[in-house]
Amino acid sequence: MKEQEYTARRGEILDVAERLVETIGYERMSIQDILDALQMSKGAFYHYFGSKHALLEVLVERRLAEAERRLLPIVHDAELTALAKFERFFQTSNSWKLEQRSFLIKLLGVWYADSNAIMRQKVRAAALKVLAPLFATIAVQGVAEGALNAAYPEHVGMVMVNLAYDFGDILAAQLLAHEPAAAKAHNMEQTIAVYTDAIERVLGAPSGSLAIADAATLRAWADVSEGG
Repeated sequence: MKEQEYTARRGEILDVAERLVETIGYERMSIQDILDALQMSKGAFYHYFGSKHALLEVLVERRLAEAERRLLPIVHDAELTALAKFERFFQTSNSWKLEQRSFLIKLLGVWYADSNAIMRQKVRAAALKVLAPLFATIAVQGVAEGALNAAYPEHVGMVMVNLAYDFGDILAAQLLAHEPAAAKAHNMEQTIAVYTDAIERVLGAPSGSLAIADAATLRAWADVSEGG
């Protein structure tokens, strides 16, 4: 099989697997589900992936590669200060998620189900490996510029990623809550304020120097999720 055909077929398997993870969850998804969707034999599947676990590993790698692709140009932009880089990253991330907010709201219920516990754990572990060093690079730059006074800038990326996932879990619960949009937006604003303060303290950044998300963005999320 030609390399191009192999890559394309492998991509089709990953696309189907990702859709299944998003609709029924990784634990409930079976290899047979993928075979049925693609009209593929089991032998053909194992030509591309040795197991369901191997498929999971590649799915996680693909998700993180997309995040890295978006972040790297910001990290390596010689014209931006460290604080501007953090600001640009948050803006880029918020814009991308906001564009897909209706889909992502529907995904949350499945993503936080027990059937996706392994997937969540894998994504978080992979994010630490990929994203933490990039955040640390920006932090080191900020200390050199005198804008940040983190005592251990080489290690703050690990803390930032873990905090982001923990606060992301809280925000998800607030979005899924059966509350009016106004109440959701208020709760999310408080959560973001706490997270922003925590990140500024970890980085040794001046209070109010970072904007993780604005009120309009949070209201847009709350509006589309109204009804839980």
